[in-house]
Amino acid sequence: MSGELVAITMFVGAFALVFGIRYFLNKEKMALIERGFDPGARKSTPKPFLSLKFGLLMVGVGLGLLVALFTVRGVFGSEMTNGEEGQAVAVYFGSIFIFGGLGLITSYVIEKKWLDNQP
Repeated sequence: MSGELVAITMFVGAFALVFGIRYFLNKEKMALIERGFDPGARKSTPKPFLSLKFGLLMVGVGLGLLVALFTVRGVFGSEMTNGEEGQAVAVYFGSIFIFGGLGLITSYVIEKKWLDNQP
């Protein structure tokens, strides 16, 4: 009985969520039309500072993982057993975040140059 109630509640909740989103989007578009704006003509501009923020965040997290790895390794020295697998995971994730962050920072530089060249 309780499983059926959960399934019905999830279905009704998902339907209400989709219906509510569509209802309010339609209401927003109608308000724009009433004020004389074209709801389809939204100008999309790149957000270079967003890339910079996430890039710096990812580089910081990656460096933090690597510093944590070397701190743990330095504190415990050669007494660690079965820790090699965890250290490899930290290096992998640290490298992923560092190079992913560097990619986002490069994206920021390219977008910034593009925005500076626009009239």
